[in-house]
Amino acid sequence: MELKEFYYYLPEELIAQDPLENRDESRLLVLGKSNGQITHKRFKDIIDYLREGDCLVLNDTRVIPARLYGTKLGSGGRIEFVLLKKVGQDIWEVLVKPGRKARKGAKFVFGDNQLFSEVADEVEGGNRVVRFKYEGLFENVLDKVGIMPLPPYIKKELKDKERYQTVYAKYDGSAAAPTAGLHFTGELLRKLEKKGIKIAYITLHVGLGTFRPVKVNTIEEHKMHSEYFDISENACGIINSTKQEKRKVVAVGTTACRVLETISDTEGRVSPANGWTDIFIYPGYKFKIIDVLITNFHLPESTLLMLVSAFAGKENVIKAYEEAIKERYRFFSFGDAMLIL
Repeated sequence: MELKEFYYYLPEELIAQDPLENRDESRLLVLGKSNGQITHKRFKDIIDYLREGDCLVLNDTRVIPARLYGTKLGSGGRIEFVLLKKVGQDIWEVLVKPGRKARKGAKFVFGDNQLFSEVADEVEGGNRVVRFKYEGLFENVLDKVGIMPLPPYIKKELKDKERYQTVYAKYDGSAAAPTAGLHFTGELLRKLEKKGIKIAYITLHVGLGTFRPVKVNTIEEHKMHSEYFDISENACGIINSTKQEKRKVVAVGTTACRVLETISDTEGRVSPANGWTDIFIYPGYKFKIIDVLITNFHLPESTLLMLVSAFAGKENVIKAYEEAIKERYRFFSFGDAMLIL
């Protein structure tokens, strides 16, 4: 398939720059994947579309303040790091700008001499592997010297950092939020559980690769980035019982979808696992486990839009996006949501 098939025109003013005051008041476009039918709702109405025994699969990753601004020891030159993934004890793969200042052996300092690093290696794509030195807990140091790495299309400063976290965020490790989950409130989750809807938590640490453009004209040639995931025995038990009872497994976001489709067998059963996934889902893919998808509106020509198109049908998705633009929906990370049934 050609990349241009996933292009659509989006007026810049529809890119949401701020989260809504009330998370679950965002708009919800409900799309029927079998007939392309579109309904306009609010996110909190999602409870009306789920039945007792259905299972929500939520990604409980937590975004870390992964952007670091520092100086090079000796020359004093400015440097920017973005933590991408942990590869060892105090060792991270990072994106660096400018790369010419970060040759192997180069040393840098961040904050008020609170965090030091040395470049250990250069890896494919120009990223660096660096070793950090600090006193105390790395998480505490990072909170002091790091900045939340908001997506490049968000130009405004985020006043409350917790608004770029889900209310159920638990495990540190993401460079970006699993944005479909940003619409849930604690109250809405309690109402869903009271109705008998099961909740299973998985973890996938979202990397910045999710924002990188596809640079090949034929999408089958695209090489997907890898991200770390973990799914427990308890979560697998909840999901497997849902399938056995012929209820629906609802993936909250493309991240939850990618984990489930990575580990599911051909019978739609999952087993406890952790590791790295680079699964690339695009039209033609046969889904093994998920029945329903909750997702935000994604960038043109992105792998996320391709995943959604694989699930709901490309024509249905492009039509739904055109409808959302016509109705002035808010797009991307802080934007509105879709429920695909």
